[in-house]
Amino acid sequence: MSADPARTGRTGLPLMTLPGVYAPQHDTRLLMAALNREGIGSGTEVLDVGTGSGALALHAALLGARVTAVDVARRAVATARLNALLHRRRITVQRGDLLSAVPERSYDLVVCNPPYVPSPLDRLPGHGAARAWDAGRDGRAVLDRVCEAAPAALRPGGRLLLVHSGLCDGEATVRRLSDAGLRARVSDRALVPLGPVLRSRLRWLRDAGLMGAADTAEELVVIRAERL
Repeated sequence: MSADPARTGRTGLPLMTLPGVYAPQHDTRLLMAALNREGIGSGTEVLDVGTGSGALALHAALLGARVTAVDVARRAVATARLNALLHRRRITVQRGDLLSAVPERSYDLVVCNPPYVPSPLDRLPGHGAARAWDAGRDGRAVLDRVCEAAPAALRPGGRLLLVHSGLCDGEATVRRLSDAGLRARVSDRALVPLGPVLRSRLRWLRDAGLMGAADTAEELVVIRAERL
């Protein structure tokens, strides 16, 4: 177990991560900034889908929300529970596959940092650290499932905040969510250095036409969608 050098939003509290659990990175911090604008308070019920280390769940709890967090990975569930305990925040952490972990429940805010990295493999990993980022050849294997399931998890006026790489086509996400009846838009964009996973498959990404020969950074996008 190691202390990740990333810090949780406004408080600067350190997080712990078990081996193989996704540690907070640029995408986590971009979603934290988006969370800060949502007027979260003591009456807000938040669902963190694919919680990983629990960083976003903890951040929402620090803002005063009542938080449920879900992840399919046992180590992620253990890590999120550990971080909630270390920082004395009451967060309900459940193991399950995306929103199927909380059937027939609805929330004021759903936040999700899903696997979204395009992979040369069609098959999604069933275990190991790569399960936190590999998402099929177009990077949308998990994203599209979230877009399909999210509307049913939102109360009237509820919001979805979803982060992913620009390699996965942010406008496609907006269209899917709009077709599902939500008012959706790209709310945030950020250019970040290529991480080790993208660097390791850079040749394949270029051959697949997902990145240009001169590209040295990745665009991250946050999609904000609201149920009317």
